[in-house]
Amino acid sequence: MRLDTAEYAYPVTFMCRLLNVSRSGYYEWRSRPDSATAQRREHLKAVIGKAFELSNGTYGHRRVHAQLQRWDVRARPELVRRLMRLMGLVPCQARPRRRGLTRPDATVVPDLVGRDFTAPAPGQKLVGDITYIPTMEGWLYLATVIDCCTKEVIGYAMGDHYRTPLITRAIRNAARNRKLADQAIFHSDRGSNYLSDEYASVLAELGLWRSAGQSGSCFDNAMAESFFGVLKNELVSRTTYPTREAARQDITRYIEFWYNRRRLHSALGYRPPCEAHAEHEKAAIAA
Repeated sequence: MRLDTAEYAYPVTFMCRLLNVSRSGYYEWRSRPDSATAQRREHLKAVIGKAFELSNGTYGHRRVHAQLQRWDVRARPELVRRLMRLMGLVPCQARPRRRGLTRPDATVVPDLVGRDFTAPAPGQKLVGDITYIPTMEGWLYLATVIDCCTKEVIGYAMGDHYRTPLITRAIRNAARNRKLADQAIFHSDRGSNYLSDEYASVLAELGLWRSAGQSGSCFDNAMAESFFGVLKNELVSRTTYPTREAARQDITRYIEFWYNRRRLHSALGYRPPCEAHAEHEKAAIAA
């Protein structure tokens, strides 16, 4: 029997007769254009794919939906989730976090934050922590300072050690990059460096109040811990660094050009930190 086209395993005439469908009706159906709904779904899939690609495969359906809204593309979150599943778009997943560098310490430093990681304006409440990044040369240590209002990483420093000068350099960078309020709060865990006299003198020099959570409680510094979780999930866990310098450059790009400027933050109504900072500055000037 002759096949009508090479793509069929059986002749069209045979299949139409078996399914009780007219051959002319079948060809009419094939020649019809896609419905408006089908065309919209294909457009949505293309835009969803673009948003997912721009996030380097890190966005789940909620952030993809937020990005679509920023592009004035309307779609329900459930539809975005369903289409992402059909397209096989799965965001990278967090790995279990290793124990940090926090050590119990009897030094009396009050907790001025109380797990409230919000602030009415930039530069009033900051959190910081230190983590380590594996490279083939050994650990690269990263100290950060994050603004609780805008969620922006306003200061950071990296080196091959986690001694006090590394974290003092991070806070000095933060004071250089952003205007800090008088008697702003800087909150950390009770790592020995954050409780040292050397670090206390730097905070006093900058006019900052020192705050620390309880020993061994990651929830008391959850905002700083959360940033490290995101960094390692979206970047570090997917990369093998041959040198500390390669890791330093990659992390700098991530913070400066992705996390601060483009990554949508759920606590900011799915806006980037730099956008939130600019809006506060604009409101302050208008006032």
